[in-house]
Amino acid sequence: MSWIDIGHIEDVPVRGARLLKTSVGCIAVFRTAEAEVFAASNTCPHKKGPLVEGIVHGQKVTCPLHNWVFDLNTGEAQGADEGRIDTYPVRLDGDRILIDGEAVGQRSAA
Repeated sequence: MSWIDIGHIEDVPVRGARLLKTSVGCIAVFRTAEAEVFAASNTCPHKKGPLVEGIVHGQKVTCPLHNWVFDLNTGEAQGADEGRIDTYPVRLDGDRILIDGEAVGQRSAA
């Protein structure tokens, strides 16, 4: 893996997200109430809702347009909804958020 520093954990609000613009599209970086971080495609496959504007609860995000819920670990839609979003390896190194640059470069983010 090729880790890239994308910012300080305080740059992402608790139970919120920030947008990371890359050459392959936009990635949403999420922070949970437990100070965990996740990275996933910013676009809901249902109606293209911006997941960065969604509600983060536990290790899930709810699309702001039609309430589809995605597991931030797997990208799978929860419940009766079918679909998934791409997820990207991300980790904390102290207070810095790192994302796997190789994984981002291997697929389209949006």
